[in-house]
Amino acid sequence: MSHDHPQPPSTTHDGHDGHDGHDGHDGHGHDGRDGHNVKDAQGHDGHGHAGGGHQHGVVADADRRYLLIALLLLVGFMVTEVVVALTSGSLVLLSDAGHMLSDVGAIGGSLYAIRLAARPAAGAWTYGWKRAEIISAAVNGITLLVVSGIVTFEAVRRLIDPPPVQGGPVLVVALIGVVVNIVAAWVLAKANRSSLNVQGAYQHILTDLYGFIGTAVAGVVILTTGFARADSIASLIVVALMLRAAWGLLRDSGRVLLEAAPDNVDLADIRTHLLELDHVHDVHDLHVWTLTSNLPTLSAHVVIDDTCFTDSHAPQLLDELQSCLTGHFDVEHSTFQLEPAGHATHEPGTHT
Repeated sequence: MSHDHPQPPSTTHDGHDGHDGHDGHDGHGHDGRDGHNVKDAQGHDGHGHAGGGHQHGVVADADRRYLLIALLLLVGFMVTEVVVALTSGSLVLLSDAGHMLSDVGAIGGSLYAIRLAARPAAGAWTYGWKRAEIISAAVNGITLLVVSGIVTFEAVRRLIDPPPVQGGPVLVVALIGVVVNIVAAWVLAKANRSSLNVQGAYQHILTDLYGFIGTAVAGVVILTTGFARADSIASLIVVALMLRAAWGLLRDSGRVLLEAAPDNVDLADIRTHLLELDHVHDVHDLHVWTLTSNLPTLSAHVVIDDTCFTDSHAPQLLDELQSCLTGHFDVEHSTFQLEPAGHATHEPGTHT
């Protein structure tokens, strides 16, 4: 933080070794110069988490493989569906192939987002492209909304004026679609669905699965009773499921893009734990946000005893602050600015 006038001494603990010449420890207790693990003040390894370590961010290689398998399955089925639709003259199947095309596009976008997210930080992109997967999840949510609107319009139109529907071809293709989507959902269930990007692709496949189940039921009803409106009623049920999935994706991706604190983080609890440390008088400008799925980030200004700046206790206090985070909270990257009590007068716009 820069100021245009002299300020009391303060120490900034950054979770990254930037190019500004600072030589701090990062958010895990790594030495910023060489990245090797060191021990914190309590002797714990810097990567320790209370609940047992788990990986943060996107597991790119595994997720990419699962998404690619699901994509190939859906593309193969979509091509088959188009061929059957054209040879049988079925508008219903051709429309469903268009829906499948949106799913293929969504999964293709998810794959591209993973590729972008894997790019290393460079130049102005100090965090790399990690948020690409959040944007992809938001796009998947928007896509579900658009598709649900189109399906709703078509379903209502067919409820009012139902066209003749051939139940046989619809039932056969729907049953094949159920099998294909079950396999694709099973494949993606192995991926890291805590990633919003992967979850978005998974929700597309699930809504397709529900759609084909509904179509199959409608096909049976049409074959046995001749009730053509069954197809439209099944479509509206699937629309409700699409809207539910879209809301979840847009809500979660929106929280990340607007930099809200994660749902599982209690800011008051974090502040209380930090204040329990010796020599800490106040914690303000506390921010917690999510860079990408499962990658929370924290920054805070910590007011400490003035003597900590003269007796070389400040570095040890940084270790204690980080140990408090890793021992009680699941925070991957953190930045602390240590300040003497009088420093607050030099900081306009601070908040508690």
